[in-house]
Amino acid sequence: MTRRAPPATLQSLVWPMRLTLLGLWAERLARAFWPLWSLMLATVAALTFGVQDLGPLLWVQIAGAVIALAALALLVLGLRRFRRPTAGDALDRLDATMPGRPIAALTDTQAIGTDDPASLAVWQAHKDRMAKRAAAAQPVRPDLRLSSRDPFSLRYVALTAFVMAVLFGSFWRVTSVAGLAPGAAEAMPSGPTWEGWAQPPAYTGKPTLYLNDITATTLELPTGTRVQVRLYGAEGSLTVEQTIAAAAPPPAPSAEPAAAVPDGMQGVHDLTVAQSGRLAIEGPSGREWQIAAKPDAGPTIAISGNMGREADGRFKQGFTASDDYGVVAGRVTITLDMAAVDRRHGLTVDPEAVEPVTLDLPMPMTGKRTEMTEMLVDDLSKHVFANLPVTMVFAAVDAAGQEGQSAPYAVTLPGKRFFDPLAAALIEMRRDILWNRVNAPRAAQILKAVTNKPEGFIRHERAFLRLRVLMRTLDAQKAALTTEQRDALAEELWQISLMVEEGNLHSALERLQRAQDRLDEAIKNGASPEEIEQLMREMQQALNEYTRELAEEAQRNPGDQQQSEMMQGQMMSADQLQQMMDELQRLMEEGKTAEAAELMEQLRQLMENMQVVQGQGGQGQGQGSPGQQAMRDLGDTLRDQQELSDDAYRDMQQGEDGQQPGDQQQGENGQQPGEQPGQGQDGQQGQGQGQAQDQGTLTDRQRDLRQRLNQLQNGQLPGDGTEQGEAGRQKLDDAGRAMEEAEDALRDGDLDGALDRQADALQSLRDGMRNFGEALTQEQRENRDGQGGEEFGRADPNGRDPLGREAGEDSARIGSDQNMVQNDPNQRAQELLDEIRRRSGDLTRPGEELDYLKRLLEMF
Repeated sequence: MTRRAPPATLQSLVWPMRLTLLGLWAERLARAFWPLWSLMLATVAALTFGVQDLGPLLWVQIAGAVIALAALALLVLGLRRFRRPTAGDALDRLDATMPGRPIAALTDTQAIGTDDPASLAVWQAHKDRMAKRAAAAQPVRPDLRLSSRDPFSLRYVALTAFVMAVLFGSFWRVTSVAGLAPGAAEAMPSGPTWEGWAQPPAYTGKPTLYLNDITATTLELPTGTRVQVRLYGAEGSLTVEQTIAAAAPPPAPSAEPAAAVPDGMQGVHDLTVAQSGRLAIEGPSGREWQIAAKPDAGPTIAISGNMGREADGRFKQGFTASDDYGVVAGRVTITLDMAAVDRRHGLTVDPEAVEPVTLDLPMPMTGKRTEMTEMLVDDLSKHVFANLPVTMVFAAVDAAGQEGQSAPYAVTLPGKRFFDPLAAALIEMRRDILWNRVNAPRAAQILKAVTNKPEGFIRHERAFLRLRVLMRTLDAQKAALTTEQRDALAEELWQISLMVEEGNLHSALERLQRAQDRLDEAIKNGASPEEIEQLMREMQQALNEYTRELAEEAQRNPGDQQQSEMMQGQMMSADQLQQMMDELQRLMEEGKTAEAAELMEQLRQLMENMQVVQGQGGQGQGQGSPGQQAMRDLGDTLRDQQELSDDAYRDMQQGEDGQQPGDQQQGENGQQPGEQPGQGQDGQQGQGQGQAQDQGTLTDRQRDLRQRLNQLQNGQLPGDGTEQGEAGRQKLDDAGRAMEEAEDALRDGDLDGALDRQADALQSLRDGMRNFGEALTQEQRENRDGQGGEEFGRADPNGRDPLGREAGEDSARIGSDQNMVQNDPNQRAQELLDEIRRRSGDLTRPGEELDYLKRLLEMF
C-alpha cells in the first residue's frame, strides 16, 4: 500500500492535535532546560533575601560571573538537547493512544484489488470504522516527569527557595545588583530611596519584616531584633534617628573599601533593639515608627506532685515549665541536706566532699515547649545520697540563655530498699564507706560480727563466699583506702546485697520463707505500694514453686500412705491459697497494715504446717531407689563441706583478730601475771602448737570428705549414659580436684587459699546435684510411662491428687474442702462469732484490731 494525506478526513483531529502539540512543546522544553530555570530560580531567591549584601563586592562579582557562565553553558546544552516538535509528532502521539492506530489507517490507500467491487467495499468499511475511532481521539497529556533526569530533586529545591523568597523576601533587593556592575551607575532611579528590615531573633519563630511595607506608626518588636536600614541618594539627603539601641553606631560605609558601596548608597545602619523608643528616617519620603520593645520573659519551672518510688529503686518526680518562646533545656541539682541528716552510727563523722548530682530534665520530642508537663525518672540507688535527705532545685533554660529555678524541694532521695536483714546491713556498711573512708575499720568489724555465726542467717552460699573474699580485701586495705579501691568495694557490696536480696536459692522452701520475711519486713516498715506489689509477686511465685515441689515429691513416692494421710486436713486447695493472697493484697491496698500482718502470720503458720507434713511424711519413705539414696548422700557431703568451710573461716577471723585457738589456755599456762617479757615463750609455743593442731583437724576433715566423694563417684549415680549424668560426673570431678587443693592449702596453713578452693568445690557440688536431679526426674518419668503410668498430676489411683486430697465434685475446683473443717460447720461458725464478740469487748486491745473486729461483726 502507498500513503497519501487527504485533509478532509482529518478535520475532527485539529484541536486534539494542537493541544497534544502544545504538550510536546512543554515536555521537550522542560526536559531540555530544567537545569537552566532551576539555576535562575535559585539565583533570584538568593538575591531576594539579600545574599549579595552580605559579603565584599569582589566576592559578589565573582559569584555573579560564575552564575552567568553556568547559565550560558546550561542554555547551550539545552539548545543541543531540544528538538522542535511537529504536527506529525503530535499525530503519532495521538495515534499511539488508540487501538489499531486509526489515524495511520486513514492516511493509507488501497494498493491492490481496486478493480474488485467487493474488495473496495471491504476497504471502505475498514476506513469508516477507523474514522469513527479517530473522531473519538482525546489530547494526550505531556509527560513532565523529570525524576530520571533529576535524581536529587534539585528543581524542587530551587522552586522551594523561590516560593520562600516570594513570601518572606523583598524583590527590591534584586534591584541593588545594578549597583554592583563596574563603572558609574545610579542606584535605583525608579525605586525607593531607602530600605529597612527588622529581623527578630531566630528562636522567636517570627518572620523578618520589610519596613517599607509597614505604614503603621507603632510597631512591636522582640528585644534583640536586628534592624537594618540602607540609605540611597546624595550624601546627607537622608538620616536615621533612633532611641531603640543601647548606643547609636556610626554608619557602616567605612567598614568596607569604597568600591564595596555602590554609587548613590550612603551606608547601612545596623541596630539591635534594646528598649522601646523612636525610629525615624529623616528626609524626602522618610518615615517614623514608635517601637515597643517586648522583652523576652525568663522561663519558669515548678515541681508537680509528690515524689514517687518504684519497686526497683527508681524515683519519679513531675514538673511543669513554661516560657514565652519555649524551654530548650532543663536540669535538676541534688544537694545533700546536712542539717536534716541523722548523724548517728557511720554518719557521725563529717562526710567526704561529694559534688552535687546534676541530672538533665526530659524535654518533649514533639509539640511546643511554651507550656510543658513532664516526669523525671531516674535511679540513684547506688549513690551515697540514696535514702538520705536532700534538696532538689529544678532549673529551666530558654533560647536566650535565661534561666529560671524552682524553690528548693526538701525530700528523702528514694533508692532501692533492701528488706533482707543481711542485705540491709551490707548496704548500710556500703553507705558508711562511701560517706567517709575512715569508716572502713568500723565496717570491717561489723561485717565480722554479722558473719560470725552464719548458720540459719546467711542463706545464699555464693553471696557468703564472695562476702568473705571482700572482707579479707577490706581488712588489707582499710588503713589507706584509695578512691578506686573504695568504689570497687562499694560495687562489690552492692552486687552481694542484690544476691542476698534477690538471690538464686536452690530450695523452694527457703525461697518461700525468704519471700515471707521480706514481705513481712516491708509491711512493718511502711513500704510503698509498688514495693509491696513486687514482693507479693515474688511470694506468689515462691508459693507456686513450693507447692509444685510437694506435688512432684508425692508423685515420686505414690505408695507413701502415711504422708498422704497426714497431708489430709493440713493442705489447702490452690484456689484457697490464692484467696488468701488476694485478701492480703487487698488489705495492703486499703492501708490495713495490722490486719495484713495478722493474715501474713496465718499464712506463715500454714506454710510451717506444710513443712512439718513434708518432713514427717519423709520419715517413712525408707531408702528409696539407688539414685535417690545417692542424691541424699551428695546432699550430706555438700552440707558437711559447707560446715567445714565455715569453721575454716572462723579460724581465719580469730587469727586476724590476734586470738588463735587455745589463746585462753595459753594465757593461763603460758605467761603468768607479773611475768617479765621473755618468760612467755612457752605459752607462745603452745599457742602455735594449738593452731597447728586445729589446722590439722581441718585437713583431716577435708580428706575424709574427698574420700567420701570418691566413693560416691564409684557407686551408682543417676543418669548413667545420659547427657545430664555425664555433666554431673564432670562436676563431681571438678569438686574432687578443688577439695584436694583445699586439703593441700590447709596442710600448708594457707587458710585464704583453702577458702577459695572450698568455694569452688561447693559450687561444683551444687551444679553436679542439679544435673543428677534432672537425670533422676527423667528416669522416673520414663519408668512411669513405660509401665502404662497414671495421669500426670495423679499420685493415687484411688482418686487423690499429688497432695493427697480427694477430687472435688465440681470440675472447676482443684481439691475438696472436706477436711478444712473437722466439726459441724454451723457449730464452728457460732464459735468463731462468739470469739469475735469476746475480743471486740476487750478494750485493752489495739484500736486497729477493735476496728477490724467491729467491721467483721457488721458483716456477719
